[in-house]
Amino acid sequence: MPKKNNENGRTTDMKAAVFYGKGDLRVEEAVTPVAGKGEILVRVRACGVCGTDVHIFSGDEGAAKTTPPVILGHEFAGEVEETGEGVAEFKKGDRVCVDPNVLCGECHYCKNALGHFCEHMQGIGTTVNGGFAEYVAVPAKQAYKLDDGTSFEEGAMTEPVACCLHGIDMCNIRPGDDVAVIGGGMIGLIMLQLARLKGAARVVLIEPVKEKREKALSLGAYMTVDPVKEDVAAAIERAKTKRLSCVIECVGLTSTIEQAIEIAGNAATVMMFGLTKPDAEIRVKPFTVFKKEIVLKSSFINPYTQGRALNLINSKALDVSSMVANVVPLEKLKEVLSDASMRAKGKFIVRP
Repeated sequence: MPKKNNENGRTTDMKAAVFYGKGDLRVEEAVTPVAGKGEILVRVRACGVCGTDVHIFSGDEGAAKTTPPVILGHEFAGEVEETGEGVAEFKKGDRVCVDPNVLCGECHYCKNALGHFCEHMQGIGTTVNGGFAEYVAVPAKQAYKLDDGTSFEEGAMTEPVACCLHGIDMCNIRPGDDVAVIGGGMIGLIMLQLARLKGAARVVLIEPVKEKREKALSLGAYMTVDPVKEDVAAAIERAKTKRLSCVIECVGLTSTIEQAIEIAGNAATVMMFGLTKPDAEIRVKPFTVFKKEIVLKSSFINPYTQGRALNLINSKALDVSSMVANVVPLEKLKEVLSDASMRAKGKFIVRP
């Protein structure tokens, strides 16, 4: 395809999936960015489709407010194409993944180790252009080098693992605890593995799709429960778990959050990890929370956990590759975002 000049005299020579508003995503030619001072230009090789992308595409607010037109995609990995002024730690050809949350470093939250609430955060792939494109320019400080044995697809999974790490850290799981995970999608399967790494004795996965239950068992689940065909509370009781000290909800539905509270044991933590619609409401009986001394928690993005996440992936302590359902071209992205039945098969990775 021939290059064209835009009104600024720059060439439009890369493909990008540009979000223009609810349900409006167009694969079109765009201006290839350049690496500015302190930046690197990344040739994107893999970019994961996230629940946040689905929410934004559907017209809901994700983890950050998005103003179209913008290139989405915040779970990505690729190769360094060029380096900007002052960048010494990277060179052309380096294989990297990127933490998409750029903190200001100056606000109250940044100065008090709560950077994920940064008042001036830029979100690569949400508030500024991201990885559903052939190239993206990012601050070099946001990039992490992949080991030689780590694929780009695995590297793209670093961001969701980093988010899960923040959530699992808040669950306070101790060696010997019994844990339940609701939802066997990518996030649920990551949480299952992280709970095991934290020392959980038994992890029960609750999921209606047979293939996902089978995958969970292969990743170390003690047992699985089909919530459509089985009484979940009765099934857990039959499993002779001592007490569910933690229930991690990874679906984002009001019904599954309410179920998490119902099955949680005494003095348990309920982690509401799944992203709900902004106006969703749950029905909670305060007396149940009081009587069982349940602690309700939620987890927001990935503060300071990207490096730990990549270390788990590089070392193969965490299996992320087996949950990838398909790798598709940029032209298929709108179909994936539109079709819940496709996404139900597992994680989709876009290769621009």
